[in-house]
Amino acid sequence: MNLVALPAFTDNYIWMLHDDVDAIVIDPGDSAPVLAALDRLQLKLAVILLTHHHDDHIGGVPALLPRLQGPVYGPALEAIPDPCVRVRGGDRVTALGLDFDVIDVPGHTSGHIAYFHRPRAGATAGTETDAPVLFCGDTLFVGGCGRLFEGTPAQMHHSLQALAALPGDTRVCCAHEYTLSNLKFAHAVEPDNVDLARYARQCEQLRAAAQPTVPGRIADELAINPFLRCDVPAVINTARSHGAHSDQPLDVFTALRQWKNNF
Repeated sequence: MNLVALPAFTDNYIWMLHDDVDAIVIDPGDSAPVLAALDRLQLKLAVILLTHHHDDHIGGVPALLPRLQGPVYGPALEAIPDPCVRVRGGDRVTALGLDFDVIDVPGHTSGHIAYFHRPRAGATAGTETDAPVLFCGDTLFVGGCGRLFEGTPAQMHHSLQALAALPGDTRVCCAHEYTLSNLKFAHAVEPDNVDLARYARQCEQLRAAAQPTVPGRIADELAINPFLRCDVPAVINTARSHGAHSDQPLDVFTALRQWKNNF
């Protein structure tokens, strides 16, 4: 199974999984990159997965419907235009022989969901993705997290904790190239984090070579992402200096997210 990031707009990524015959597409805000990839790789469009209702994630769906040979899946608690099979946390979606667990991750929007695939035990090499993969939309970014447009800090903090509990080798397929900006903020929060400094250098080299910094990995996020490190003393101390009311992780997260909004 091949994992491809299709650049769209200014900084979006539309994700595609394909087996050289059929493709799953995640959050196609723009149809043009998807159609070009389908034609270039001679693929059939089997399934579309949507994480939330923002137009830069769903806007390309109508133009893709004539090519679509299967369903569109989307969040049950958001206004997604039909045709759409509506799913929520605890549901499972199966496509191209892959099982995706649906995880509720409200915060960026009120009904945001993510899709998590874990390779089956004993799967034959070449028939499954090589490591777990997470399509998390605008909830978790490399080095950061989404803005709270509809949800609460408590919802987003809980959502991020759920994603942080996934296996460390899980590939984080987020929907934007925000990494360098996020890592700049992370450095302001935790300037002595040597893992962060090393990771930032790697990402700067990738962007200098016009390469994406995604997907990330959960293990790296736990080491560098301040929004997943709200129980770390250095992060707590910085958050307290920027308005956190206590050392509790939710208060730390809330202060960090507010600071990031204006960073």
